[in-house]
Formats: sequence, C-alpha cells, structure tokens
Amino acid sequence: MRLLPPLYWLLSGFGSGVGVRSQQYIVQQENRTLLLEPCRMSLSMLALCADVCARTWRSADNFWDSILSFPCSFWGWNPGHQADEDPVKRRMSDTPTTTFGGRRAVPPNNSNAVEVDLPTEELQGVVPRGVNLQDYLAVTAVHLFKERWDSNKIDHHTDKYDNDKLIVRRGQTFYIQIDFNRPYVPRQDHFRVEYVIGRYPQENKGTYIPVPVVSELQSGKWGAKIIMNEDRSVRLSIQSSPECIVGKFRMYVAVWTPYGILRTRRNPETDTYILFNPWCEEDAVYLDDEKEREEYVLNDIGVIFYGDFNDIKSRSWSYGQFEDGILDACLYVMDKAQMDLSGRGNPIKVSRVGSAMVNAKDDEGVLVGSWDNVYAYGIPPSAWTGSVDILLEYKSSETPVRYGQCWVFAGVFNTFLRCLGIPARVVTNYFSAHDNDANLQMDVFLEEDGNVSSKLTKDSVWNYHCWNEAWMTRPDLPVGFGGWQAVDSTPQENSDGMYRCGPASVQAVKHGHVCFQFDAPFVFAEVNSDLVYITAKKDGTHVVEGVDTTHIGKLIVTKQIGGDGMQDITDTYKFQEGQEEERLALETALMYGAKKALNTEGVVKSRSDVDMDFEVGNAVLGKDFKVTITFQNNSSSLYTILAYLSGNITFYTGVSKKEFKNEAFEMTLEPLSFKKKEVLIRASEYMSHLLEQGLLHFFVTARINETGNVLAKQKSTVLTIPKVIIKVRGAVMVGSDMVVTVEFTNPLKETLQNVWIHLDGPGVTLPKRKMFREIRPNTTVQWEEVCRPWVSGPRKLIASMTSDSLRHVYGELDLQIQRRPAV
Repeated sequence: MRLLPPLYWLLSGFGSGVGVRSQQYIVQQENRTLLLEPCRMSLSMLALCADVCARTWRSADNFWDSILSFPCSFWGWNPGHQADEDPVKRRMSDTPTTTFGGRRAVPPNNSNAVEVDLPTEELQGVVPRGVNLQDYLAVTAVHLFKERWDSNKIDHHTDKYDNDKLIVRRGQTFYIQIDFNRPYVPRQDHFRVEYVIGRYPQENKGTYIPVPVVSELQSGKWGAKIIMNEDRSVRLSIQSSPECIVGKFRMYVAVWTPYGILRTRRNPETDTYILFNPWCEEDAVYLDDEKEREEYVLNDIGVIFYGDFNDIKSRSWSYGQFEDGILDACLYVMDKAQMDLSGRGNPIKVSRVGSAMVNAKDDEGVLVGSWDNVYAYGIPPSAWTGSVDILLEYKSSETPVRYGQCWVFAGVFNTFLRCLGIPARVVTNYFSAHDNDANLQMDVFLEEDGNVSSKLTKDSVWNYHCWNEAWMTRPDLPVGFGGWQAVDSTPQENSDGMYRCGPASVQAVKHGHVCFQFDAPFVFAEVNSDLVYITAKKDGTHVVEGVDTTHIGKLIVTKQIGGDGMQDITDTYKFQEGQEEERLALETALMYGAKKALNTEGVVKSRSDVDMDFEVGNAVLGKDFKVTITFQNNSSSLYTILAYLSGNITFYTGVSKKEFKNEAFEMTLEPLSFKKKEVLIRASEYMSHLLEQGLLHFFVTARINETGNVLAKQKSTVLTIPKVIIKVRGAVMVGSDMVVTVEFTNPLKETLQNVWIHLDGPGVTLPKRKMFREIRPNTTVQWEEVCRPWVSGPRKLIASMTSDSLRHVYGELDLQIQRRPAV
C-alpha cells in the first residue's frame, strides 16, 4: 500500500486549527482507489486520523476496514469516487463502494446481522456561530406499539411470536408514534422515517427505505400518513410495500434543518421485523382462505405421516415457529447461505435457498443427514420431537446439527417457511421413486431362478418420502402454474451445483410440463415412474417380465386442515391411472425431455393363468408372525410352481441392509384350484438386525415350470412398536404449574441401553430430555417435569424414546389449556 502524497504531507495539508480546509488526496491500495474529499478537522480529529494511518502502515491489509470504521459524516468524504471525478455531496442512500479493475462495485450485502450505523448528522455546510441545531425539531421518543395485545401485532397476526420487537407483515399498515421536543408544525417542519437493513444500504436495492410523509397512502407503495398530531406527538400510519425485503430492519427518524439532516441514534428497541403476508392480496404468497392461513401459517404443531402404504403411521411434530429465538435463527440461515438481501423479498428465491440450507450436504447447512443407522456424536433422527432444538442449536453453535432424515428435514423446513410467513405444509409420498437419471423407470432385475439380483438392481423405491409444499405465485412461469410448489430439502440429487430441489410447480408436475424450473423432472419421476421387473439371462439378454404402472406414487398425503387426520392430495400430482389425461401428461413429459430407458409398451407378456399374492400377519416387535402366500389357478391345466420368499431388513429408503429370511418351496396347482402357503417369521431371525424404523421388506417370486412365466410381488410391513405414555395432573391453565409424567415399559426380552426420552410441547414446555442408563425387560421407567403453560387453547405434549437397540418410539397427549381467569 502507498499513500500519495506521503503521510506527513497529508497531515500537514489538513492544517492545524478548526475550519482549515484541505486539498483532495488519493489513497491507493493495489487496484482500489479512495478519494478523501475536502473536510474540516479539529485537532482531536487530526490525532485520530494520525492514529488510523499509523495503524494502517503497520497493517496495510486492513486499511479499508480501518477507514470504513468511521462514520462518513466524520470524514466528509465519499468513498468510491474516481480520482478524476468532482466531489459529490453524500446522500443518505449512497453506499460505500470500491473500485475493482476500472469497474465500480458495491461490497456484497448478504447479512441481516451485520450492520453499520447511519450518521446522526449530515450537514451540507458550515453551521454559523451561535446556531444551535438542538433548537430545531428533535425526536425525543419513538413508540412502536409492539406488545402482544397491541393492534400492530394482532392485526398482522404476529402476536404469537415470543419476541419483544415489532413484527409486521408487508403490504399492510401499522402504527408508530413519534414524540418531539416541541409541537410539530407541518408547514415548517419536515421529517421522514427510514428503514435500513444490512451493512451497505442502497435505495435502489430496497435495503435503504426512506418513507415519505404523504397525505394519502397509495396501494403497493411505502408511505406514512399522519393520523394524529397532538401536543408534541405525531402518530403515523405506515404502509410497507408488498414486495419489501423480509428481515430485521433498523429504524431511524430523519429531520430536515436549513443546515442538513439530523437523525436519531441507532436504537435496538425500534428494530422492526417485516415478514411475508399471506393476508395481503398484493403479496406473492397471498392465500385467500382463512382456514388455510390458520393451518399453513399460524399452526405451530403438525402431523407427519410415515410407515408403509398398507400400514400408515403418524407422529406429531412441533414446528415452534413462534418460539423465542426461532425467527432470528431463520434469518441466520439465510445469512449463512450468504443470500443477497435484495433477493429476500422473493419467495421463489427464499424457498430455493432454504431447500439447500436445511441440509448440510455442501453448504454447512442446518442438518447432517444419515441413513446408515450409525449416529455417533449426534442424536438419532427418530429422537427429535420438533424443530426448535435443531434451529436454536444451529444458530448458537454455527455448525450443522446431527442427524436428520427426510421427515426431520421436512419438519425443520416447514418451520423456516411458516416463520417467515410463507404458507407451507409437509407432504408424504408413499412408494417414492429415487430415480437417479429421471428416466421414469425403476428397474428390478431378477435372476433366472426368480431371485432378485442385488448386483444389477440399482434404483430404489422409498417406502415413503417427505417433502414440503410452499404457496406462492410464479411470475417466472406461464399463467396457471402458481399455487403449491414442491420444495425438498432432503439431499438426494444435485441441482445447479447444490443439493436442493424446487420450487417445482405441482400443477406443472401433474400435466407433465417438466421444462419449467425448478427440478420438475425429478419430482415428476418421484410420483410417476414405472416399476419394471426384468429377467437377466445368463447369455446377457434382458427380458421384461412385468410392469407395474401404479406402484410408484401410490398415495400422497398431508395433514388435514383443522385436524390431525390425513388428506389425500394424490390427484394434485397425477391423474388417475388409465385416464386419457394421464397418458397425455406422460407424453408431454417425454416431449419436454424426460426419458425412458426401455420401451415397455407391448413388451409385457400376456396375462398368466396363475395369480399370486401374499399378506403379512400382525407383526409386533419381538414376536413371531406369519407371511401367507396364495396362488389361484384360473385355467383347466395343472401347473407346478417353484417359489421363493426373501425377507429383508431395509432402510425406509428401500435400500436393503440384511436378508434375514429366505425360503424356497414347491407347489402343485390343480386346475381351477386355490392354495396357500404359510411361512413362519421368528423374532430371533430379525431382532438382531433391526433398524430404527422396524421396517421389514418381503419379496416373493414364483416361476411356473410349464410356461416359464415369472410372478413377482413385494410388500413391506412396519413392526408395531410400544408407545410412550404421557399423563398430566394439576390445573391445565395458563400460568399455573402442572406435573407431566412420561413413562415407558420395555416389552423386549433384552435390556435397553443408553435410553433417552425427549419431551416437547409448544406453548406448554420448552424441549427437554432425560437419560436412563438402562431399562430391564418388562420394567417401567417414569420421568416427571413441572410445566407452566403460557399459550391457551388446544396444545400437545409430544414425547419420543430412543436407545441403542430400539428407536422410533413415540407418544403424545392432547391438552386444552384454559385461560387464566381475570382478577
């Protein structure tokens, strides 16, 4: 770094007394140019300048940061001007800039947390002697009406947030009151409110917002209307833009004087959060149904469906979007992604960044995914009861939290979206295809004896997969493709260089318009792929034995509005199989680039004379059960059959861990006869290999010797697992203590080691957990906690139990919290 002219010239040029003007000097560092414009400096200023320059000589690399650490009004300079430019007076909306290689560039403004104070004085010249700026209109106090019972929070549906700052939704009016040192006279006094976000505010980027005082508010524009002017106080109705950046803004009040601008000092108490507004028709996330807004924005407890299509299970999840610290944690997620502040008013960009950041695959996001049943140095996915602990730990530690799987990613992502004001819901797709190349085909390869070839079978069918839907308009797509958008934060496939998915228009997926961004081909394949059984011959040829067009995307569900039941939304993603519209949607997807590896049309062999099916009996953890296989001969011919049953411990993603059962048997079918075969599954065969979800997968193949036809069927079952029991005693009332008892009985013949019980309940208790070293067989443990609810109405207590050998154990209790009676 070098100073032109030398340091002592620079200092001597400033003079030695008050009111002495300097000439212009240029500070150059590598390819950056800084112009020091004329200013007036006192001796104290000179001393401070010398100190800065001296420190700069010792550490040239931090010169720029040293200079920027002083308010612009102190120096009287405007950084970023070229050396040959005339000095220009600095405006409030100007931003410090640097020059790189001849191009002017503003440093990235990608953090809500990092800030710089605006100057309290911006004088345009010398203040004459005898003039006291304090004699002009000055702000003495600002009132934001930010208590939970104030109209600002009630009208904006933000009264549930456990946050003492003002929280409003964009595009809607709110009220503030400004107290002055004397009565406000409109003809002679001029002021305005300013909102600033980030370190480098710019008006054209929406990060510096000067709010003009107007006679009438205009729809869609920022404005402040005086609705009361009494004594020394002025009350304003402020309307924000429905396209405003979402985040935490700093607020100032600027007053004009003949000599420049006087501004209030930085006051954290006036910080204002601005969120998306589903109640505003001009907002991109507007939702016109009040019940849907109550469910998809304001409900902080949800239900996530899992299990198997034939044995659907559900568990409650605490979204906790209103809990203390969660709003700041969600803003931190965007900061961590280094998302430019100017893009944070666009729900398309926010949801896409969120889908990448909720997983930690490539960007140090919120959650580390793990599907290998090993959870060292972390918490098993099944132990989480909600999003609050995860998001708060991520913000406090600034490192990814361990561990998550699809329903955990979806639960946390739902909290993120709802907290910011985007309507969102968790969706579960049963028999979800993980199609690596989006070829709409899941290939199951069989050996010639009917056994599944694990070597050739690479595609996997998840028993279920959870993702999210977010509600928004899509101005980047043709008309008609707004509404619900599929967004998935589970790290499955790379999208534009990062592990993320969506937002993909659900309407576009249904009609096969996979050309529309983002990631529509992948979502289309998840719900529309064909399951193809292929025999791999020893001579290297492949023969298509059968095609199941209905297995994938069998059922797509979400929580019903206003209840804990299940709502079938399959028809929002796909037409019914066999309809003309379904065929047209597939042809459209193929036209737009989706591909099929094999042409299965007309290849499938004719229907067999023999039908095969099987049923899995009531499978209880630690107990024996039976699998019953049935054969129906519909012809007048006699057939002999060689059948094979394979039982596997599988991850819910469809990936096999261990084959615990294999049994071959032969049967003779008389003409027009029916036969069944029962296979006993012993607990000792599966218990030692069990994974956390207790998921068993059975595959049955049968070859008809006389015709060579191969029959194949596969089914999964989820073992019935004991529950955690929750009880309460005492007054179930806001502000009153009640005792919560959590108990669990070990039903197994083995001792459970390292047992953790988690308890959660939004508005009732903060997340808690307790460890038990062991629980012996048929032994019951109890845990009592005293809770004091702070939210009235319907609430839930949610508990989970996890141990070294038994997981996915849940329990919940519905509560009706009474209001505290008025005294």
